[in-house]
Formats: sequence, structure tokens, C-alpha cells
Amino acid sequence: MSEEMNEIEVRNYEVGNKVNAQVTKVEEKQVIVNISDSKLDGIIPISELSSLHIEKASDAVAEGDELELEVLKVEEEALILSKRKVDASKSWEDLEAKFNSGEIFDAEIKDVVKGGLVVDLGVRGFVPASLVEAHFVEDFSDYKGKTISFKIVELDKEKNRLILSHRAVVEAEQGKQKKQVLTSLEAGQVLDGTVQRITDFGAFVDIGGIDGLVHISQLSYQHVEKPSDVVSEGQEVKVKVLSVDLDNERISLSIKDTLPGPWDQISEKAPKGSVLDGTVKRLVSYGAFIEVFPGVEGLVHISQIAHKHIGTPHEVLKEGQKIQVKVLDVNETDQRLSLSIKELLDKEEEVTDYVLPEESKGFQLGEMIGEQLKKLNK
Repeated sequence: MSEEMNEIEVRNYEVGNKVNAQVTKVEEKQVIVNISDSKLDGIIPISELSSLHIEKASDAVAEGDELELEVLKVEEEALILSKRKVDASKSWEDLEAKFNSGEIFDAEIKDVVKGGLVVDLGVRGFVPASLVEAHFVEDFSDYKGKTISFKIVELDKEKNRLILSHRAVVEAEQGKQKKQVLTSLEAGQVLDGTVQRITDFGAFVDIGGIDGLVHISQLSYQHVEKPSDVVSEGQEVKVKVLSVDLDNERISLSIKDTLPGPWDQISEKAPKGSVLDGTVKRLVSYGAFIEVFPGVEGLVHISQIAHKHIGTPHEVLKEGQKIQVKVLDVNETDQRLSLSIKELLDKEEEVTDYVLPEESKGFQLGEMIGEQLKKLNK
């Protein structure tokens, strides 16, 4: 029995050997361990305790801990050992499996450093700032100590390089959510949304994990010069789904279709016999279209423009001209308004805002010259 003990006591370890040891003393910058089958104690320098930087040895181990270690150096009085190398060796195999399968796993953020976050996976894992979130984060200080999900995006055992991404996890989840929302949408649905981004041609609205476009023509019944005149980023809006393109993941939305139409309650806004201010929008051979409310135009038939006979509306009206009109008839169902200018004028009074064409002036001047010639011949 004693011979067997002697064999154990005099066992010699070499660099690279693995040993099991128990922590007997934790100093500030190193740890002393007892190796049961060696006469020599073991020493673990603080730099060999963890893959991460630690300020004191007690941050990594405590007295009584049983550790598996690797021999780094054999000295006369002690074996210099590493816990870090054993942990890393075990971790790399597991990490390679996670990397190859694309597995998502949770880990605690141990430190916040310049340029990103540090995670201890038995190997130092680094999360670049650009891979932390799908959105920009200015200050990462409150991330320390948090446990969040990661995916390995780069792994090089030879260079001891391990790059992690939380952003990839977030975007994958957003992708799933996006597909779920897309497949659940149908044209005609009315949804609540939030304006995310405004462009020259419209506004992108978040309708629950996916953005849809409200084209500038679908923002309002009124003419819109620029979308920012109508909506602002962060604004809560109601939108109607116009169409869904599953292949291209595009959603067309309308805010206009959720608003009261310009013709709604037109019978109350423009009752028969009422007098309204309007603007000449279009002149046609048979009359003039007058805008009396945004998006509401009524027709003044050519017979209702003046008391006197006119050949075309252009003789007395011009586009953009401000004018008063009287409502002759209103049809809310068919969205039609019949208007009159004539009924607001005395028979002797006509629309005089428009200057007569030069040819008309020339004709009048000719008549005057003819009259003078007749007088001279008498």
C-alpha cells in the first residue's frame, strides 16, 4: 500500500498534462491548488483563471473549488497551471457545434468595452456595437449584467476569435413576425399604425412589425405638396390596406380612405339655395367646374354663367378665378352639385373680372370709326 502511495506522490507531470486539483488559497493575483497525486502544489496566475480580464482572483474561483487544469510550466517548487485553457478547449467544441447549426443561445454580458460588449463562453466572445441591436444604440452601459440571446457569426479557433450577434437574432425574429403579418393581411382591412419614415413620395407606416407605404396620393383628399405637411414621424394613424404583394413583401396603404370623404354630408354643407365661395378649376365647352370645398367640385352649366348668351365659358371666366355661386341642386349619392353664377347677378350685371380679348376690342373700335365716317359724309 505504501509503495502505491509512493508511486502517486512522486508522479511527475509534464507541460500539456491535465490535472485535477482543489483550491486551497485564493490570493489577489494568483490561486494555490493542491494536486492529490503530486508532491508539488499548483499555482494558477490570475491571467490563466478566465478568458476575460478580472481584477482579482476571487472573481473567478473560491477556496474548496475542484478544478480541471492544464500544466503550463514545471518548476522546482510548483506546477504553473491554467484553468482558462481547459475551459476554452471544452468550449470550442460546443461553440463550433452552435456555429455550424446556427443555434441561438442566451449568455450574460460580462463587460462593456470600447466598440461593443464582451461575453464569457469559456472563450472570450465579442459583440461589435453594430451587431448588438437592429437599431442604433448610443450608450451600452446598462447592458452589463444582462442576459440576452446570441448567434455566432464568426468563429476562428486558431486566432481565438469569436464574434457574436444579438442583432441577427432580432432580425430573424422580425422576419418571422413580418411573414406572419403579411399572410394575415387582406385588402380592405383597417388597422392602427405608426408613421415610421417620411419620403418625398409618401410615408411608411408600421402596422405591427412590418412597414407599408402610404403613397402621397393616399394621404388626403386634398392635394398634398409634401407628405410632411400632412403627417409626422411617430404619429399614430389609421390606415386601410389597399393591396398586399407577398412575393416582394410590399404593402400599399391608404390614410385617405379612413377619413370622411369630401362629399360626406354635402347636403348639409351645401344645401339647395345656399351661396358658396368657390374657385374656377376647369373650363369646358358646356360649362365651368367650381371647387367649393376641398375635393368637391360642382358644375355651372354654360346657361347658368351669364344672363346674356355666350359662346364658351372662356368669354367671361378663367381658371383660378374666385367667384360666388348658388346651389341649384345637390346629389350626395352621385356626388354632383349643380351651381349657378347667373342667379347671383342682376340682368344688367355680368362677371367682369375677366378682360375681354383684344379681337373684341378691335371690333368695337371699328364700329366707332364707321359711325364717325357716316357723320362726315352727311
